[in-house]
Formats: sequence, structure tokens, C-alpha cells
Amino acid sequence: MSNSDDDDVPTLSAHTLAALQEFYNETRTSPDHSATPSDPFAVGAVEEDWRMSQFWYSDDTAARLAEEVMREAGEGGRIACVCAPSVYQKLKQGVMAGSDGVCASVFEYDRRFATYGEDFIFYDYNEPLALPPSVAQQSFDIVLADPPYLSEECLRKVAQTIQYLSKGKVLLCTGAIMEVLAKQLLDLL
Repeated sequence: MSNSDDDDVPTLSAHTLAALQEFYNETRTSPDHSATPSDPFAVGAVEEDWRMSQFWYSDDTAARLAEEVMREAGEGGRIACVCAPSVYQKLKQGVMAGSDGVCASVFEYDRRFATYGEDFIFYDYNEPLALPPSVAQQSFDIVLADPPYLSEECLRKVAQTIQYLSKGKVLLCTGAIMEVLAKQLLDLL
């Protein structure tokens, strides 16, 4: 009987190893993200980072959500996009009728969005009210929020932010599993 240390070395299945290799290959061959995109406001101009639970809306979905928040905000209205940068991008892209008549801000943890200047507000849902002094309470006509995680803790904290920012109108995008809690926290219909 041999007393080899090799017996305790974990190994991956062939399928898992192949999936990991495919991921590494995609990471190495993906476009250079440091290059400036032709339209910095295009949905996807900033690549999703699944490690940050980022999953952008399709262009069509972002457009539909942007249309809805513009309608609800009204001419000259203020829109907060909390953890929803693809909707912010669609609002700022300048391709939607009326988008130049609203003011939008993106509340996001990912500092790559700081390229959007004063519209970017660093936001960590773990500190729901740690906002800069320039962000006044109830200063947004509508808040669109898409909490990054389907968890009670995350929704509770994002709800605190929504209540602080909103004058009353909220468009919450989350999974059906969170519906009952969302209604309780935000008095949603």
C-alpha cells in the first residue's frame, strides 16, 4: 500500500474541465474592453460581469422600460436607475423620443460606469443610504430598480434606497419569488 499525497488531490470531471476551459478561452478572446466603444451609451457598451451579478437587459427590454419611466416621470422629470445601467444607457443614448426631456442618474456599484460623469452615483446595496449629499431625499419622480440578488436581505436594503429616493413612483424589476416581500416593503399594488 502506498502512502501517496496524490490520493487526496481533488480532480474535476471531464465535463467540468471542458466548461472551465471554454470560459477561460472566451475570457482571453473577448474584445478589448479598454477600447472606447463607438456609442458609450449603447446597451452592452460596458460588458456584463457575472461575478458582480450583472445581466443586462436586451436592447428591446431596456427600450420598453425606458419608455415607461419616461412616461411616468413626465417632461423635465428625474429618473433614478438603481442597479439598472442598461435602462440608463437607453435613456441617454438619444435614440428615444423624449429622452432629452428627462434627467437620469445611474446608481451602480460597478465603477466602470463612472465614465458617465455626474450621472453616476456609486451605490452599494449593503449601505442603502450611503449616498452623496447631492442626492436629496424624495428627489426622483420615478425610481427604476433591479436588485442584483434574489434575496430578502438584498431586496430589503434596495427598498430602503427606493423609499429614500422616490417621490412615490417605483418600477421594480425582480423575480416573481420576491413579489410578496416587495409588496410588503414598498406598498406596491
